[in-house]
Amino acid sequence: MKTIRTRVKICGFTRPQDAVFAAEAGVDAIGLVFYPQSPRYVSIARAREIVSVLPAFVSVVALFVDEKPAQIEKVLDQVAIDCLQFHGQEPADVCRIYKKPYIKAIRMQAQTDLDTLQQHYHDASALLLDAWHPVAQGGTGHSFDWRMIPERLTLPVILAGGLTIDNAREAIRAVNPYALDVSSGVEIEKGIKDAAKMAAFIRNTNQASIEE
Repeated sequence: MKTIRTRVKICGFTRPQDAVFAAEAGVDAIGLVFYPQSPRYVSIARAREIVSVLPAFVSVVALFVDEKPAQIEKVLDQVAIDCLQFHGQEPADVCRIYKKPYIKAIRMQAQTDLDTLQQHYHDASALLLDAWHPVAQGGTGHSFDWRMIPERLTLPVILAGGLTIDNAREAIRAVNPYALDVSSGVEIEKGIKDAAKMAAFIRNTNQASIEE
């Protein structure tokens, strides 16, 4: 039996009511996308609106892609952010200048060397492992071969990429990650979450954690 419950982060919220429902369903963290090219992008004003309705004990993660430090600081000044998630080519020394816990996303390819990467990002709270795409920076709904992940990594693993209600249990059995990160797998359309899918995804993850 697992001694640590697999956490759930749902990313790409654009509506306060969806975030509230996710919190009530037991989500551990929500992700807000501050990447203008993303269909799930939120402005600072909308982010503040979403965060303002969250109950206690739900972490807020801000996602950036190779963003200028001044813009990241602007978000941090105006939105109550708990953790930063870097989804671009940000080197470790850039990730740590904000004095906030951070997650480094890695888009997995055959040549990806996670052992070396976890040394570079040794102070990260976790590595988020996602599917590689030539253009999109996450949220594609595509998975990757989980066998590419070494059995033992020093840093916690957040598994992303193509996760759904149907494969959450399989993902936990195969990878035993610290957390699952889902976006498109619980949506009606990009940025609009499906309440029933969110509840089922969280429920399936919790049940799989107990079973393992």
